[in-house]
Parts: sequence; structure tokens; C-alpha cells
Amino acid sequence: MKLLAIEEARARMLDGLAALPAEDTPLDQAFGRGLAADLIAGRDQPPFAASSMDGWAVRRADAQDGPADLRIVGESAAGRGYDNRLGPGEAVRIFTGAVLPAGADWVVIQEEAERLGERVRLGPLSDGANNIRPAGGDFRAGDVLLRAGVRLDPWRLSLAAAAGRGGLPVARRPTVAVLCTGEELVRPPATPGPWQIYESASAALCALIVAWGGEALRLKPARDDQASVIAALEGQNADLIVTVGGASVGDYDVVKPALETLGLQLKVASVNVRPGKPTWFGVMGDGRRVLGLPGNPASAMVCAELFLRPLVLALQGADPAPPVVYARLDEALPANGRREHLMRAALRSGEDGALTVRAFPEQDSGMVGVFARADALLRRPANAPVAPAGAPVQVIRLERL
Repeated sequence: MKLLAIEEARARMLDGLAALPAEDTPLDQAFGRGLAADLIAGRDQPPFAASSMDGWAVRRADAQDGPADLRIVGESAAGRGYDNRLGPGEAVRIFTGAVLPAGADWVVIQEEAERLGERVRLGPLSDGANNIRPAGGDFRAGDVLLRAGVRLDPWRLSLAAAAGRGGLPVARRPTVAVLCTGEELVRPPATPGPWQIYESASAALCALIVAWGGEALRLKPARDDQASVIAALEGQNADLIVTVGGASVGDYDVVKPALETLGLQLKVASVNVRPGKPTWFGVMGDGRRVLGLPGNPASAMVCAELFLRPLVLALQGADPAPPVVYARLDEALPANGRREHLMRAALRSGEDGALTVRAFPEQDSGMVGVFARADALLRRPANAPVAPAGAPVQVIRLERL
């Protein structure tokens, strides 16, 4: 297979991938999930005209031409309204969120009125707002409030609650098994041997999977032999398998040969990207999808943003497009080579609101510390010429806490 551009590789990975079956989930457990069906409003919100201020509900006709001295006939508070119709010369004490009495068409704020026993003096009315929230001012019965596929953030959950929904249909959380390979790896807090390093990629990948709405299964690292890889994945019925390492063409890169014994058919053999050229994707004989990421942790995390994120989102029926913005270079960049380069970078907003981005000078794929300081990936196209300071560039935002 040829070396694929990022978009073509991503399209091949997503081809034929359908959202997982839906399940009903209580609202307080739906955060971060993918909505499986349109959310339709069952009634108007608010369901009645309501006051937006504390004050007095009156008829505009009683006070529009000059000061008025009105008789107080009752009170309307949130959750407890005034039952009668407001007549000429009458006023009702009203509070924020309370139902507007029938017959009233204006709310005079309390600062512009004076109570005198059982009467209230006000006016003349200004030409400003009437301080009334109309029925259906937020949404109407039958409105599509949320489309299927959106991820449920706190604001969308609030909207669902305002529509009276105690639960929502959401796509089942995709389970993603993460397997790192390498004789040199030891998982903290075990003591490494003289030729070993700490395995760090799976901690980040599992956290990213959870942040993207999935469930992560962090498998024990496998040795650099086919039997160990096969044994590690035996019985793992995850929706997606992610392998880290063993993805290139060296003597100890055994993952693809091991999975070929299980019927692996490659859809993507490698990607024209730096870091991350050895990234691959395929489907095993039993239908399980496998994403192979490079062993260097920075390479693995870059390609997780490019390919793992879209896969996890697509399994939930959500939009797999990356969170791309455009920013201006803070410093000039040299011409790029034959592979697209995703550079770890810092994104900033100036006093004028314009975004600027600065690539870190250290871009070695084995350096995790740079990723910990980055909040963006700066994308340099293949064979891009020198980019001067101030030039617009494409940036993928990283979701940082």
C-alpha cells in the first residue's frame, strides 16, 4: 500500500464504521456521551409569560400617559401565581420568574414604583422593555433542540433538563483496548531493569479515550514476540483495539505479523505524517478493528489526535472532524519536507482577540515533556515553503484542563 495523506488515511479508517447501539441513560450519567436521537421539545419553554424582574404587573393602558395610583390586588411569585384576571386600575406584586397575571402586559420594576399601603404609585411608563419573558421565548413545542450525534456537554444537558427529560438515548460507550509492546518497557511503579524505560503512552491514551466518551482497557504490555501479542489480545472483545509500538519494519516489530495470523486485513499501511509514519489500521478476521500507533509516546499521542479521536467519536455517532482553527505564526518556520509535520505548539490569544501560535523548538518524537506544555498541534503541509512570522496556519486544538 502507498503512503497515505492524513485525510485519506482517516477516511479509510472511518469507512463502514457505524455508531454503536443506543441505550437510555439518566441525565446525570450522560455527560460526554453521543446523543443517539434528535431531542424534540414536548412543550413551550417557558410554558407561560413570566416576569424577568421583581416589580409590579400592570396594564400598560393604566400608566402609559402619566403617573398612576393603582390598587394592589394580589401577588405572583415563582411557583405560586395570581389566579384572577387583572382589571383596570389594578396591580399585582410580582417576582422574577413568576407567571404574568392574565390581563397584564407590563412589569414595572420595583425601583420605579412606590408602595403606599394597599396602593402603588408608578409611571409614566418608559418606552423600554416590558420586562416580560414571553411563553415559548426559549423554545417551542416541536422544536429540534439537539441533533443526534452531538456530544452532551453541561449546557446541552441543561437544555435537555429544561425540556423535561430525565434521561436521554445515547450511543453505548465504545470499549477500546490499549496494548503497548516492547521488551524495554516497564509500567510504573515497577523498578526498571538496566535496559528498560517506563511505559508512558498508555496512561495518556486511556485518559484521552475516556475524555472522548469511551471506556479504556489498559492491557499489560506485551513482549516483542508474536505469541505474546496474540495472547494479550485473546478474548478481548473490545470495539476497537489500539496497539502501541511494533508498528514499523524492524526485526522486533511483530504486531502486524502476529495479527495477520488472526486474519488481519490492512486498510492503511502507513501515513505521510511526522511524527507517526508507521501508523496503520486494519480489520481482523473476526471483525475487530485495530489501530496501530508508533511506539514513541509523542508520535502515539499525535496520531491519537489525528485518528483515534475520530474513531472513538464515530462509534458514538458524533462528528469525527478534528477541532481545527487558524492562527498566525508567532515566529517564522523553515520549509517543510516531504511529510506533513504536526508540531507541538502553544496557542495564545492577543489583546485584540487574534490567535497566535508558536511551535516548540524541541519536536523529537520521544519527548513527552514538550507535549505536557503544548495546547495545540501546528500543521505544516508536505513540501510547504518557508512560513514568515504572521503567516496563517492550521492548528488542531488539544483539549487541556
